[in-house]
Amino acid sequence: MTRVIAGTHRGRRIHTPKGSATRPTSERSREALFSALVARGALDGARVLDLYAGSGALGIEALSRGAASATLVDTDRGAVAAMRRTVADLRLSQVTVQQRDVRAYLRGVPREHDLVFIDPPYDVGEEVIEEVLALLARHWLAGEALVVVERSARSPEPTWPLRLELAQARNYGETAIWIAAVRDDEAPAQ
Repeated sequence: MTRVIAGTHRGRRIHTPKGSATRPTSERSREALFSALVARGALDGARVLDLYAGSGALGIEALSRGAASATLVDTDRGAVAAMRRTVADLRLSQVTVQQRDVRAYLRGVPREHDLVFIDPPYDVGEEVIEEVLALLARHWLAGEALVVVERSARSPEPTWPLRLELAQARNYGETAIWIAAVRDDEAPAQ
């Protein structure tokens, strides 16, 4: 059973969709990832976008640890139903759940986010990840945003658009996690 690891909703259940269409991030990987994000001060008040959200565990964990809002996007009907159930159980009014194709969603009206999770099924091709990153970099990232990509440890590092640069990379068993930051020279002027 998947649960929130820390924060205001610590120990609360995160519903997962039935079947094997989703692959929830392991607690070990999630804890390590969130330790890195906390160390960077990336969660307090963050506007979070969780793409290929599955159970929504990453976005919901971010909210539990201080993020201001989260948008969870997935195409799978079962995943969306599970996310909506968790959101209702936890009474998370600051969460929006979208049943949409990720690329179609990113071609819509953009809103800036401070933290973006990209955790697609392992069979999603590198060219799709590259397109998603390019769409994000155009209009969806705040000046000091972080983008987290989770893939199979056998996957190559994503090809980052010019606006993003790799800040951290780690492998946790069969899982690879890359954290990229908006380049200082690409951040909008204040």
